Amino acid sequence: MFAYAVRRALRKSKTLRYGVPMLLLIVGGSFGLREFSQIRYDAVKIKIDPELEKKLKMNKVSLESEYEKIKDSTFDDWKNIRGPRPWEDPDLLQGRNPEILKTNKTT
Repeated sequence: MFAYAVRRALRKSKTLRYGVPMLLLIVGGSFGLREFSQIRYDAVKIKIDPELEKKLKMNKVSLESEYEKIKDSTFDDWKNIRGPRPWEDPDLLQGRNPEILKTNKTT
């Protein structure tokens, strides 16, 4: 008799039917989100190998060094070449004769 009354109350009451699951989802999501965001902060605290850290510090590339590399380059003679789409033959698209390329590959 009691179980029947509870089931009937659950069916009739919109608060119990929709409100309680929504509140459980919000509260549970809050705890879950806290755990996932804690992983991010824990990962920052992990120390890397000192040898690897030295290598990373030695290989620093600065904007100025990259600028010095390309400062004297001329960009007047470049050619805009569109890349092939998956269904296109790249050799035909870029103006190369595929038959000549095939003979070069075999020899």
